[in-house]
Amino acid sequence: MKALTFKRYGKSPEIGFADVPRPTLKPDELLVQVHAASVNPIDNMIPTGLFKAVVKFQLPATLGSDLAGVVTEVGSRVTRFKPGDAVFANIFDQGTGSMAEFAVVPESAAALKPANLDFVQAASIPMVGLTSWQALKERVNLRAGQKVFIPAGAGGIGTFAIQLAKWLGAKVGTTTSTGNIELVRSLGADEVVDYKQQEFETVLRGYDAVLGTVRGDAIEKAIGILKPGGKIVSLVGPLDVAFARGRRLNLVLTAVFALMSRKIKRLARKQDVDYAFLFARPDGHQLAQIGELLETQRIRPVIDRVFPFAQAKEALDYLALGRAKGKVVVQMR
Repeated sequence: MKALTFKRYGKSPEIGFADVPRPTLKPDELLVQVHAASVNPIDNMIPTGLFKAVVKFQLPATLGSDLAGVVTEVGSRVTRFKPGDAVFANIFDQGTGSMAEFAVVPESAAALKPANLDFVQAASIPMVGLTSWQALKERVNLRAGQKVFIPAGAGGIGTFAIQLAKWLGAKVGTTTSTGNIELVRSLGADEVVDYKQQEFETVLRGYDAVLGTVRGDAIEKAIGILKPGGKIVSLVGPLDVAFARGRRLNLVLTAVFALMSRKIKRLARKQDVDYAFLFARPDGHQLAQIGELLETQRIRPVIDRVFPFAQAKEALDYLALGRAKGKVVVQMR
């Protein structure tokens, strides 16, 4: 079968199409014919080797984490799905990828595709949906009436997280460029800062939580907009000791992550706020709950561009420009 793979880590990962064997199933897995797969920033980071010590692949490896498609075969212990079911899933950190004609999906990671979404729309959801869910519901425990800052509101994470926060009853602040202000307001953003005109840290105050989505010093600046007792959940780092311990990494990596996060932890303690790094995990049960929100149209997919499978590498290159409004999706069928 055809798959988009990378051959090595580093500056020249040799990303391109390859003919690879169709995967074989374990008893608790599904074989899914992929109809669409969305791309996420992590898909561009992994070939660089940035997470080589944390996320394990056997090279050459298939890229991609999100997919929507049709089950063609099930393992002997699978009980919730059958051949012919339309499903969507995130398979990040499972040692395999979604940017292929067929993909192996653990039963625990899959959910039935929302009936009102096509495969392209469904494929746009899993990573951003699970990341937002685990950050805002699990880590922050965001409640009605609280205020959450979600920067880069027009991006893939932002367009979903704003809607989820509003469903939870929170007030949302965000940043975006002038041309995207109408979009983020339509998704529910209450306070919108045009980052080309103002610095968010000079405008926003009294927030209960921050979802860290922007690299650079934005996380440190965000500390100043939080109330005492507030929480920052970062998706972009720095990685911290709790993350290392949660993944049972060795003492050397744990010490490295302690050094990497020392400054942000110190600043957070000084302002009486909490900092944590989050790597979203596949979770079919949570994805099914997200699917219910999509079916009842409490949340809608936001898609910027759809590329044919033959242009999957171009989809990654386009995402890397950082200009997408919502998600970028690759359509296989």
